[in-house]
Amino acid sequence: MPKSLISIRDFSKDEILHILDVAKEFEKNREQNFLAGKVIACLFFEPSTRTRLSFEAAINRLGAKVIGFSDTKNTSVSKGETLEDTIKIVSNYVDMIVMRHPNEGAAAISASVSPVPVVNDGDGSNQHPTQTRLHMDSLMQ
Repeated sequence: MPKSLISIRDFSKDEILHILDVAKEFEKNREQNFLAGKVIACLFFEPSTRTRLSFEAAINRLGAKVIGFSDTKNTSVSKGETLEDTIKIVSNYVDMIVMRHPNEGAAAISASVSPVPVVNDGDGSNQHPTQTRLHMDSLMQ
């Protein structure tokens, strides 16, 4: 099963340092196409502006296509579809899922039922590993 990013603890110190090194290289050339041909879902179960747009911009700059939602009112979630069912269905269409959810543990639940990697973009007050990476990067400069 592919590696998801649910918690910063999912990665070793060496893996984190490698990610930070790769991020520095990407800063030099932000327009790359190594995700060309991939489709990534951005599923935002709660409001977000900066985080959602920063992910969508990064996905586009790396050459992938973005699908998803920023409001569950127009999804089957509004009719009672479970998180697990939403993730199982969406994972059939994409190569990765980026998600933000108001409930703690939602990302771990999603990763447990998804055949594609899940990136936790915040699950309540529990984890926000992508923000942690940004803070670490700024501390290392």
